[in-house]
Amino acid sequence: MALIELIQESLVKVPLTAAHKDDIIRELIEVLASAGRITDSVAVYKAVLARESLGSTGLTDGIAIPHGKTTAVADLAIAVGVAPAGIDFDSMDGQPSRIFFLIIAPPDKSGPHIEALAEIAHMVQSASFRRAMLGSRNAAEVVELIRGD
Repeated sequence: MALIELIQESLVKVPLTAAHKDDIIRELIEVLASAGRITDSVAVYKAVLARESLGSTGLTDGIAIPHGKTTAVADLAIAVGVAPAGIDFDSMDGQPSRIFFLIIAPPDKSGPHIEALAEIAHMVQSASFRRAMLGSRNAAEVVELIRGD
């Protein structure tokens, strides 16, 4: 399943309001919980933190892709958030992260998880895409960008 098929307005938050790494993760988990995509927010939070303990998922160019695997989700679930001011997410380049993709997958379904990571990595390579994401005023604009509408 393509990433664009998974993203809908209820899974996007613009702007994110949290100011710290753990709170951004919690805020994105709440987006998934509110949309009915996960069954246990605490289990999801623990799964993401366990992955973060292996190394930060804060990449470069203002992108962070926190992710984890847990039985608290039946299928791949993705939340997207934009924090225009940026927050410290222990990124590889030491710069603040501004665009976030939270990916949660069941432990027995690695394929879609890997595909989503690859699709996001390809999409965010474009500086114009990143600029457009940062300029998004609402969830509808983010969905349009991701879908290429």
